[in-house]
Amino acid sequence: MKESSRINRRDMMKLAGLGVASLALRHETFRTYLPPLLPEFPASERLGRVFVGKTEIKTKPDNNSSTVEVLYEDGVVPWLREIPGQPVSIFAPNVRWVETDRGYIWSPHLQPVKNLPQEPILELPSTSLGEGMWAEVTVPYVDIALDNPPARSPWLKVAPHPRLYYSQILWIDQIDTDSAGRSYYRVNERYGSGDILWAASEAFRPLQDEDFSPIHPYVEDKRVAINLTYQTLSCYEGNDEVYFCRISSGGKYDAQGSPNDKWSTPLGPHPIWRKLTSLHMSGGTMVGGYDLPGIGWTMLFAANGVAIHSTFWHNNFGVPMSHGCVNALPEDAQWIFRWTTPHVTADPGDVTVGMPGGTQISIEEA
Repeated sequence: MKESSRINRRDMMKLAGLGVASLALRHETFRTYLPPLLPEFPASERLGRVFVGKTEIKTKPDNNSSTVEVLYEDGVVPWLREIPGQPVSIFAPNVRWVETDRGYIWSPHLQPVKNLPQEPILELPSTSLGEGMWAEVTVPYVDIALDNPPARSPWLKVAPHPRLYYSQILWIDQIDTDSAGRSYYRVNERYGSGDILWAASEAFRPLQDEDFSPIHPYVEDKRVAINLTYQTLSCYEGNDEVYFCRISSGGKYDAQGSPNDKWSTPLGPHPIWRKLTSLHMSGGTMVGGYDLPGIGWTMLFAANGVAIHSTFWHNNFGVPMSHGCVNALPEDAQWIFRWTTPHVTADPGDVTVGMPGGTQISIEEA
């Protein structure tokens, strides 16, 4: 053995010391990786977050008008109001535009969000799942740090700036603070791929019992009617419509724009057979795949996993957008979740029922 390649006992001790130091440095890196405070978002009651690569602010609600400014993904602007305008093209028929303080942005490019930082809690509640709680992101976005690299989930592997977004619901199972007293929650998805994340505590609102309280539990005759032609959802008690919203069902075209019924939402009556407070959804192919954590208010109603659920990655409701599921605004999905059966409580936040199942979901075309 060459002299330069020999490692004596003292060298081994030095290397061991370096290993301990690197572990400490890794822990300290976690402490300093996240920003000391949440980002400064515009001071407005309602905001819009850009969730496409880039979008343009126009002088009028018309894509042919002059461009005032270009915004990139995760840019946040005041959302003053939504108004009708011109469609972007014959292939993008949505005519809703958002008026901002600088001009107009096509609504499908903006997630409607709010900035509602929370007071961190000091102690996690005890549940049947162990210490922890369901919590909802209440800011436009929050940066995250991975506790157990390398990343397992595809979304973490490709995200240039890994973040969680407004309305996502995650399971929090630890609380920690850094040397400056800043508080962080540990996110450990119950049905994820094993990635453990840390994020600023102020970004999360712990869900309360009232978030799950049943709506009209005394009514037995309930059904949900979804019209794929008009992309609408109605909740009926007997013959009375008690709730209405726009949705996005499964598309009939693949990622290349060719006709493909693979992602169509299945017609017919289907009973809800499982409801979950939050679910990590993934599937598809390398070209047309998806990997989405923290999908809230999930109601599974078909054998192949089709569900009604909250949506944070698009705002193109009224147009088919999904891989078979029924996308809804977070507030719509939560209302339907509370109104339908089986009823779900915060602990454990997940209920499965046998046949004949819960509330009937009727999928039809005009």
